[in-house]
Amino acid sequence: MTRLSQAGACEPASSGESHMRMSDEQYFRTCVARERHLAHLLGHQQIEECYETAGTLWAGAQALPQWTRDWGACGSLLAKYRVPITFEPGATANDGDAGTVRAGETRVTLGDHPNPDRALMMAIVREVIRQLEHHRSARPEQAAPLHPHPLTFSATLALAQAKVTRIIVPYAPGGPIDTTARLMAERVKDSLGTVIIENRPGAGGNIGADAVAKAAPDGLTLGIAAVATHAINPWLYSKMPYNAQADFAPITQMLRVPNVLVMNADTAARLKINTLADFIQYAKANPAKLNYASGGNGSAGHLAGEMFKARAGIYAVHIPYNGGNPAQLALLSGQVDFNFDNLATASGNIKAGKLKALAVTTAQRSALLPDIPAVAETLKGFEIDTWWGLVAPAGTPKEVVARLHQAFVAALNSPEVKARFATLMAEPVASTPEQFGAFMTRELARYEKVVKASGARVD
Repeated sequence: MTRLSQAGACEPASSGESHMRMSDEQYFRTCVARERHLAHLLGHQQIEECYETAGTLWAGAQALPQWTRDWGACGSLLAKYRVPITFEPGATANDGDAGTVRAGETRVTLGDHPNPDRALMMAIVREVIRQLEHHRSARPEQAAPLHPHPLTFSATLALAQAKVTRIIVPYAPGGPIDTTARLMAERVKDSLGTVIIENRPGAGGNIGADAVAKAAPDGLTLGIAAVATHAINPWLYSKMPYNAQADFAPITQMLRVPNVLVMNADTAARLKINTLADFIQYAKANPAKLNYASGGNGSAGHLAGEMFKARAGIYAVHIPYNGGNPAQLALLSGQVDFNFDNLATASGNIKAGKLKALAVTTAQRSALLPDIPAVAETLKGFEIDTWWGLVAPAGTPKEVVARLHQAFVAALNSPEVKARFATLMAEPVASTPEQFGAFMTRELARYEKVVKASGARVD
């Protein structure tokens, strides 16, 4: 049996075990293997589900800065085995202050451990194994349920949640969608309990969205619905694993990020283009002389460019790149003349004078860039932006959707969230489930025309 020292290090409890220090992850996986074997002997095979969740969480540990989210994977362990968690007076685990926490018979001094989240996760795993081994040795012929123990928590932090809510983000960690999802998860924990983020990138967001569509409609699995997954991809892919309209229950739109038409600043100066009107005039007088970059065929930047060309009556050459970053670098280096980028990505280079902003693509001017006109001021009715929101699987009870809506809208309307979104150049948009559903339906219909006109296909 292995124990956790007060400093949080993994130490052998007997000379019969290896004295090689294992990493937290190595020890965690060892615990998983041992506990699964014991669970099988004791008839507790269902505990494997807890470890599947924990394994997924561990894989994304680098993208989980708030240590309390790591508890999501252990929530069901705490509930099932009633692991007693006690805090010494004055311990504040979330900021690493000195304090002692006991998980069963395992003590952890938080101030002495560089990763208190992992130390405490290990403590819970080890306590569960200790209980199983004790139960097995005491009653080897039977697998009676373990006797519950009372849970004791700090008044400032309720760590154990019998039910953990997860938000599936259909993109990799680190981007604006992932960042805002994590911010929201943190803000709703007081009303919804533990909320963890699970990144499921791939196929333009289809993999993650499909996981939400096929999840149980119990309110414990939510997902991010974005312009790509719910408006563009259904027309871009010949085969979709989900129905963007029928397979989801809208909760609320979260935000929108304005797109902006930007030119390479040196190119704009050389061609004497200072306004959107100048740009359109030059493009009409010089067909195919201007080119623009996008993150790939069917990307939001590509479709915005095609929509703009059609409305403005101009022709410019589309040059697709393998992702938004290469497209931005091509623009900055002068390889291409302009592009449509989201404001969050472009704002730094606009402020630095490397890019010239000609217009935003929202219906009105953006409060984040008030001096830049909207394309709609020149081309009436032009509107295209990046948005995302929260959905649940179709069939989620209305009362559950209402409870989730109340929690997330309260978070969106909080001054802290608005201030944080402003730094990301994003505008919070709190809507009712009905409003968000109607909005996604309109967007889906609008992008059908745009995608088909562009001729873009992925498969």
